[in-house]
Amino acid sequence: MKNIINIMRKEFARFFTDRSMLMSTILSAVAMYVIYSFMGTAMANFFGPDDDHVAAIYAVNPAPTVEMMASAAEMPVTHIDASQIDSVKLRIESGDADLLIIFPPNFEADVQVFDPQTATAPAPNVEMFFNSTEANSSMAFHGFTMILDAYEATMANRFDINRGVSGDMATDEEVAATMIASMMPMLLMIFLYSSCMSLVLESIAGEKERGTLATLLVSPLKRRELAIGKIISLAVLSLFSGLLMAIATILALPNMMGGGEMADVNIYGVTEYALLLLVIIGTLLMITAILSIVSAFAKSVKQAGTFASPLMVLVMVVGVTGMFGGAPDNPLLYLIPFYGSVQSMGGIFSLNYSTTNVLIASISSIVYAGIGGIALSIMFNNEKIMFSK
Repeated sequence: MKNIINIMRKEFARFFTDRSMLMSTILSAVAMYVIYSFMGTAMANFFGPDDDHVAAIYAVNPAPTVEMMASAAEMPVTHIDASQIDSVKLRIESGDADLLIIFPPNFEADVQVFDPQTATAPAPNVEMFFNSTEANSSMAFHGFTMILDAYEATMANRFDINRGVSGDMATDEEVAATMIASMMPMLLMIFLYSSCMSLVLESIAGEKERGTLATLLVSPLKRRELAIGKIISLAVLSLFSGLLMAIATILALPNMMGGGEMADVNIYGVTEYALLLLVIIGTLLMITAILSIVSAFAKSVKQAGTFASPLMVLVMVVGVTGMFGGAPDNPLLYLIPFYGSVQSMGGIFSLNYSTTNVLIASISSIVYAGIGGIALSIMFNNEKIMFSK
């Protein structure tokens, strides 16, 4: 046990005394926050409508009743004649106008007498032109479509649906949790893997390349102790790096989601954070063990990075599965490496999790890490692998 602690102490000293490595970890987290905040703000500005924007809506032959309904909805209509249609279309294309509506002549009178059962001609048709690449134009189109639907309902209003009632039984917390759960598992898996990758490859393949690992292997230190010390210390350091990035992401999450109530992350309690931490620890140990084996096979840090890249793709693909549907109920699925971790994270973030399944995923990850530690100690005992050039 003393030798294991010494190995851990050595790894911690190497990390915290290396200013470039420590600052790189901290600056990566800061950069993550800045990038995600900027992305969210930029996307909100690009795709979201302006709150104080008054839609520029133009209409040919507007029906008086529809015009009155539009004014009540704060969507006033500007009258134009047929000769101005082309110029308004050009203004919509350039983003200077939002919506063009062309009503047929005598629209309101024709609608009042139209009977689909006896009509020999098509129903009166209203043409609307907008620019889907402009958020304000799209908003004006959808808003005016609702006005026309409401006008049409007045023609034969036999029944209403949810008049004055939302009908949505989901709470604001559940909606926010669902949105967070669709993003965070994949982001966390990427952060955890990338933080492990940068530390593990340098610690094993880097020391192997520099020859310092060979010195440890020929010392009286048991190679099993060396493997265990390496895995535990690297997992702890990766946890430090991964948590910094996760915190940066959580802080940037409101900006990423456009702000407001749907971006509220204060919906999780102590239990959720404790279970999430358990999943993260198990996943980190497993990733560290796997990358340690990959790093031990490699002759240099560059080669180790090449070997580890396909696994990064696998982690990303598995992380994407957290975006589709809820967490599965079958406990056996949580035994699958990485997949069980992603589904556990998704269940926790969506507030729809089974504690038993989360524990299965976490414990199985720790078991897989233990198996990896045994495999690494066997590799340390293999002279051909450890001393290959």
